[in-house]
Amino acid sequence: MDLISLARELEAIAQTGLHFSEIEYDRERYERLREVSAELLAESSNLTKQDIYEWRKAEYGYATPKVDVRAFIVQNDKVLLIREDVDEGRWTLPGGWADVNDTPSLAIIREVEEESGYKVETLNLLAVLDREKQGHTPPMPYHVYKLFFHCKIIGGEPRATNESSESGFFSVDELPELSHCRVLEHQIKQLHEAVKTNNTTAMYD
Repeated sequence: MDLISLARELEAIAQTGLHFSEIEYDRERYERLREVSAELLAESSNLTKQDIYEWRKAEYGYATPKVDVRAFIVQNDKVLLIREDVDEGRWTLPGGWADVNDTPSLAIIREVEEESGYKVETLNLLAVLDREKQGHTPPMPYHVYKLFFHCKIIGGEPRATNESSESGFFSVDELPELSHCRVLEHQIKQLHEAVKTNNTTAMYD
């Protein structure tokens, strides 16, 4: 197991322990464990210890993976991508973190409109993938599941938004520079093949 995986496991143990334990001495130990994990996570990821402390403010209870939702939209055999201004103008499938009280399908509908201007509906779930196992970079301090939905456009129009400067349709054989933090080339090609062959069995892991 690599260092960041160990650090995430320590953080999860500490978070869960703080949620369930009422014994002062145990809580002190869990707090110290969180400090150690923060130092390890900061050393192993692109975040500072302060970034990690801010992220923790929203975390409580039993530690679980975060959920990232992505939309796979095809028109004329080309895939919709949006340009991520926060990642040096690289491209990705529209999507982002699922919000509390959103269902997964509502989360992706909201994300697509916010990032591209298009209104969509979901057709089916294509994949549930583990970000770490897939090889995304840079590493993150938390464990992430990525949900990919096949969607179709039902309205709206392309426009620049607060989250992306432009969107466009690309051939899977002529993809622009991708944001590897968010999506990988082999994922796009696998998803495209699933849609092309009408394979409704979701990929996983």
